[in-house]
Amino acid sequence: MKKFTTILWDVDGTLLDFLYSQKYAITKCFRTAGRDITEEQIKRYSQINDDYWRRLELGEITKDQLLMGRFATLFEEYKIKDIDLAVFAKEYQEALGSVFSFIDDSLTICKALQEKVRQYVITNGVTATQMNKLKLSGLAEAMDGIFISEQIGTPKPAKEFFDYCLKHIEEKDKSKLLIVGDSLSSDIKGGVLSGIPTCWYRPEGAINDTPYHPDYEISDLHMLYDILEVF
Repeated sequence: MKKFTTILWDVDGTLLDFLYSQKYAITKCFRTAGRDITEEQIKRYSQINDDYWRRLELGEITKDQLLMGRFATLFEEYKIKDIDLAVFAKEYQEALGSVFSFIDDSLTICKALQEKVRQYVITNGVTATQMNKLKLSGLAEAMDGIFISEQIGTPKPAKEFFDYCLKHIEEKDKSKLLIVGDSLSSDIKGGVLSGIPTCWYRPEGAINDTPYHPDYEISDLHMLYDILEVF
């Protein structure tokens, strides 16, 4: 009997390098607006964006408030007043979904796991952006299904998100599922709250200062082979 039959994959920061796409998108949009952007501003935007996503996970703001608010905060801090916020936000989402970079050769890993375990995407990203990246990268073809919070109506780590996923996948035994993700506040917390085993793809230098502890920790996606015991 297999220890795990199903993987629930996070996307950004786990399968795909989100920082790569983020830097490309924010730089492209600033240049389209006739402005340069510094490394300091890119880093600051990343911090602001992370904060908005954390607030969304906690239920403090809505997705619409996130999509516009992060840029409003950035523009206010740097006193940028001549860029149309709505146009910028729309162009950013399009640019974000137009490029990708694999983490640990993730596509090869997902393809190797096909027919050995079922694989699903679980993501809090914007539907159009995530679907475009997943299709362009080829990851969509390796998956048995894709679950996006925008379509479900509630984000990770909410139990309702994972309840929805459980209703729409073949495996009903939670102990046979494995959530793999880099976010302690989203993936690992969500798994703990829902009673689903978790594997933390630990970003370099990251420290777990939360009360939520994963069942496994890995620093390279290839390490999943040993956990899954499929080869």
